[in-house]
Amino acid sequence: MSREIGTKGQLALMSAPAVAFTVALIAFPFAYTVWLSLHQFSFIGTPRFNLGMNYVEMVRDAEFWNGLKITLLLYALSLVMQLLLGTYVAVLLHGSKKLSGIVRTLMISPFVLPPVVVGMMWLVVLDPSIGAANWLLQSAGLPRSEWLASPQWVIPTVAMIDTWQWTPYVALIVLGGLQSLPPNVYEAAQIDGASRWKTFYRITLPLLMPTLVTAAILRSVDLLRFFDIIYITTQGGPGNASNTLNIYGFRKGFEFFEIGYASALMITLSAIVLGAVMILTQARKRVAW
Repeated sequence: MSREIGTKGQLALMSAPAVAFTVALIAFPFAYTVWLSLHQFSFIGTPRFNLGMNYVEMVRDAEFWNGLKITLLLYALSLVMQLLLGTYVAVLLHGSKKLSGIVRTLMISPFVLPPVVVGMMWLVVLDPSIGAANWLLQSAGLPRSEWLASPQWVIPTVAMIDTWQWTPYVALIVLGGLQSLPPNVYEAAQIDGASRWKTFYRITLPLLMPTLVTAAILRSVDLLRFFDIIYITTQGGPGNASNTLNIYGFRKGFEFFEIGYASALMITLSAIVLGAVMILTQARKRVAW
């Protein structure tokens, strides 16, 4: 009994630095942000407790609802595109054993690029005057587009940029899931004469659902707090067409110095991210059975 207590004490002592680091890095900043969200505060002056009026103001704020709508629209569009294209690319790679190693290495490059590099690169490609994208459209006899400068096209364009960068990441996750599927199921389907499409729809897709939901969880955390590419390419424009909650909170905090209100926006966004992850986690448990 004393030996067991001693072992537990040693484990607690060894894990204490990691626990302290986690508390310092995550718990304290989050708690401080919650505290700020309950106060009226700017960089000048002393915080004044306002009994959660920041959240009341947020509910009445039309820009908050616009930012929430844009955040969810960008999230849904990007996630669907990345899951569909990532699954398609993974299936192609899984069926081509010779190319999979080379292509897998090349696929890593987009999502390891710094966001600044990706944003600046696509700013040049999508430039309405000198960009390669409009040159290709004109070469094909199609009208030019304003891309990031168009209120109608800015969200699909930003979703396309993020999909270009992160589809390979989803494809690698799905490829790992495909390689772990039992081969005897496919042998039985082949003996029964099942077509390739029916095999994918009836066997591969159901068995792959836990992997797809895992990929959705990992991408949801990033997509709901999407900031870097939008800030580099549009800064929330044109107008407020790409002004997500993250961009709106940043501008409120560091341009208008409304730190308390910006903190309330970020806490709300954190709650949305947590809710999405919990829903998808429950969905993964259901499809795993």
